[in-house]
Amino acid sequence: MKFISTKEAILSEIIYTVDFTTQKNNLAITSNVYLQTLGDQLLIKATDGKVGFSTSITVDVQEEGKALVLQEKLLEILRVLPDGDINFSIKDGYFTIVPIGHGIDFKIRMIEADQFPALETVENDRFFSIAQNSFLDMSEQVIFAVSDDTSRYFLCGIYIERSEGGITMVATDGRRLSIVERVFEERLPSFAPIIVLPKFFHILRKIGTGEGTVELAITESILFARIGGRTFYINLIREQYPNFRRVIPEQQSYRCTMKIQEMEDALRRVAILIESKAKRLFLDVSEGGVLLTSDVSESGEAKEIVPCQYEGPDCKISLNYTYLLTPLRVMEGEYFSINFTEPNRSMTVKPESGRDYMHIIMPMQLNP
Repeated sequence: MKFISTKEAILSEIIYTVDFTTQKNNLAITSNVYLQTLGDQLLIKATDGKVGFSTSITVDVQEEGKALVLQEKLLEILRVLPDGDINFSIKDGYFTIVPIGHGIDFKIRMIEADQFPALETVENDRFFSIAQNSFLDMSEQVIFAVSDDTSRYFLCGIYIERSEGGITMVATDGRRLSIVERVFEERLPSFAPIIVLPKFFHILRKIGTGEGTVELAITESILFARIGGRTFYINLIREQYPNFRRVIPEQQSYRCTMKIQEMEDALRRVAILIESKAKRLFLDVSEGGVLLTSDVSESGEAKEIVPCQYEGPDCKISLNYTYLLTPLRVMEGEYFSINFTEPNRSMTVKPESGRDYMHIIMPMQLNP
């Protein structure tokens, strides 16, 4: 193997391989990145067994071949090299990196390239296009509600199903639930519901531009994405997702409307003195406003009133303040509402009308 590439061209692709390699064990095959020269292309592949990545760039190939190089060291070296053309080659069992015109010479020990595991593939006609920005925006409305409890692994991902005219995304950890149902202009194929780890969307946001479309392909066990000449995939969670629609209230008696920014700012301030693991916050709802009160701690107590529009009986609600703060951070518009029937039953947090998402929170017991 021997080829010449600019630093910028190869570095811009090797950076992406960080999310697809095993970072904590340099002895693992999957801590390496696979390089192969073919024609005038450099093929780049990486996988940790659960996710995989492949791409190619045009380089000056002087000798075809393949190499398996430790990803961490390759990336560190590329980052500190001067800009310009770099000569890459294999010599005496080492992968050599020599910037042209500079007195710099790096050699990285390699392992046998044939040991690299084969990446998952899918037929080209299985891919369909979807608006990139809208698809990512949907994930932002639910991703914070994903559970981190691996004993209930089916809740550790975002549930995605094909709905009439579009797609539904849901996430829940058992105490809160976020849902977005969106219509797309693109013609989308039917597919069985899937559960996707949040890592897929973190990667898509890094690789994507936020404009145009992303191509997706769904198999029984894998979700593929293709964008900008790069293809990556992730293994799906193959478990049964709970019937989330049964926890969505059909009707609620009371509605309390506030400004998003006013409530978000108040939550941040009051949270300074919330020290319990439960992150308990009290909301005293009345026509005069919503009083936020921190749970009494060794540090003290905080209170703040947020103006509201509300008609109904005075009531007190106890909840984990992060369950309210996180959806407000990504909520669009100026106003939102908390809808409920009883203070100890599920409450629905909704943006102004015209939005396609909402969030459901289970309150805490006032006297646990």
